[in-house]
Amino acid sequence: MKVFNQRSNTFLGMALVLLIVYPFFNDSRSMMILLTQVFIFGIFAMSYDLLLGYTGIVSFGHAMFFGIGAYSTGIFLDRMEPTMFWIAVSILAASVIAGGVSYVVGLLTLRLKSHFYAMLTLAFAGLFLVGAEKWRSLTFGNDGFTFRTPDLMKDRLVFYFVCLSVMVIIFLLLKRFIHSPAGSVLQAIRENEKRAESIGFHVLHYKILASVIAGVTASFAGSLYGLSLRFVNTSVFTMDMTLDALLMTIIGGVGTLIGPIVGAGLIEFAHYFLTELAKTYPIFERWIIFFGILYILAVMFFPTGIVGSFKKIKKRKRTKEEQTEEKTIAS
Repeated sequence: MKVFNQRSNTFLGMALVLLIVYPFFNDSRSMMILLTQVFIFGIFAMSYDLLLGYTGIVSFGHAMFFGIGAYSTGIFLDRMEPTMFWIAVSILAASVIAGGVSYVVGLLTLRLKSHFYAMLTLAFAGLFLVGAEKWRSLTFGNDGFTFRTPDLMKDRLVFYFVCLSVMVIIFLLLKRFIHSPAGSVLQAIRENEKRAESIGFHVLHYKILASVIAGVTASFAGSLYGLSLRFVNTSVFTMDMTLDALLMTIIGGVGTLIGPIVGAGLIEFAHYFLTELAKTYPIFERWIIFFGILYILAVMFFPTGIVGSFKKIKKRKRTKEEQTEEKTIAS
């Protein structure tokens, strides 16, 4: 097991080094923007994986926290001076708002089971979407608004490393959390909620804790997304955003934490290359169909996600090796 963890950490370390040195060997603006989007949606997908993969909660309204982050940062920088100080204030405000909303929503909805909870979260997200459309004095409705950012954040290389650093830090913090006693309880709830409750754990409190952490993490992703575009509109509250996080988590590997980042990379690169092919080959103009086929194939051949499938293969290999060693010792 230790050898397996060492190999995984070595692989992750090598991947991180490659991402750090990549901009110095390839100055492609489009590729740097694409990788930045992968980092941002990787954070968003990790937040969703905390709910789905580690607590067993299916939410259809996770985009509301993403949207809170994007709008908070956009409104602060639109109304105030575009400085690093106000960026920090806006992210802090987004975290507080997202944490408060996720706590209230969790308190009201997490008593419900499975699809009832999922549908109610969708309704709450719909309220935020309607609010953003109607409160035009603040959000400018469907048209959205642009805002200024500090010159430092306009530098794509700087912003690339900011997003990469935030993604790595959040990954390490979430990894530490899921291996903590509270994280173990969440996984116990995922496996058997009634049993977890019967041995004395207050299930609702732990579910709300997971909801708050996931909501705050999603707001970070939303803030970075708004900064990357320097524009925000009501699309950040739509169901499509939640579905993207869901697909990234499922394709990458539910309950793996690194899987959502892999899923984010696969989906963002698929979007990019299929869109580029559509400019040359008319058959790819309906690229969403090909993307759907790609998703079906991924689910068929990697039912536990890409990372989950590799973990299963390595686990089987390790089990066979242990069995072989036991037979050798016995003989």
